[in-house]
Amino acid sequence: MQCVIESGGLRLSGYLARPAPPASGAVPGLVLCHGFPAGPGGAATSAQTYPELAERLAADTGWAVMTFNFRGTGTSEGDFSLAGWLDDLRAAIDHLLAAGGVSGVWLAGSGTGGSLALCEAGEDERVRGVATMSARADFSDWAGDPERFLEHARSIGVIEDRDFPLDFEAWSRELREIRPTALIAKVPPRPILVIHGADDDVVPLDDARVLTDAAGDAVELRVLSEAGHRLRHDPRAVALLLGWMERQTGS
Repeated sequence: MQCVIESGGLRLSGYLARPAPPASGAVPGLVLCHGFPAGPGGAATSAQTYPELAERLAADTGWAVMTFNFRGTGTSEGDFSLAGWLDDLRAAIDHLLAAGGVSGVWLAGSGTGGSLALCEAGEDERVRGVATMSARADFSDWAGDPERFLEHARSIGVIEDRDFPLDFEAWSRELREIRPTALIAKVPPRPILVIHGADDDVVPLDDARVLTDAAGDAVELRVLSEAGHRLRHDPRAVALLLGWMERQTGS
């Protein structure tokens, strides 16, 4: 079911999948986050396959699963900033809880979406667990040359307003200060699943190891042999996510 999420005065496009047949009571809820745009379609085609994945997860687990487009992607309004994407994730959690019929919220995300899911969980006690696929440990490569990264963001369409950002220093500072490795340590004892491809050429496998080292004993690391970056298309990664979701409720 299509939905609209309000985030800081912006309208974000969302999709909520519920189990069929409808549950008689409240069910666990998952917010599913996409990564930073890549590929020929850039921002315009971000997260196109996520509603299908949300339906699969909902059907197989009996959970309510919501996915959405971060600002600047798909048909969502606004322009990219890292703090803005964190605000969007928080708004998505609010929306899912307000929709009703949800007993608790877990997060899952790919790439940048997974990294921000870890950050949000570290600061938001409502989040009961996090699963990531190909998540970054930090945004140091973006922060190292923010002017170049801004031009890249414009080129793929995630920033369209020529006057954005109004404060470049504040925009670029977010790339340095929002650090998954610092916030993941605040998630335990809530469960964390980190899935990474052994042959990921976008986010090195070392990022997964850095994250798991920072999290301590509460984290579960799964490395998929001969797997690249886009793990949501890998049946092994989806199976790991499904199994993790089922273990959250003992089903």
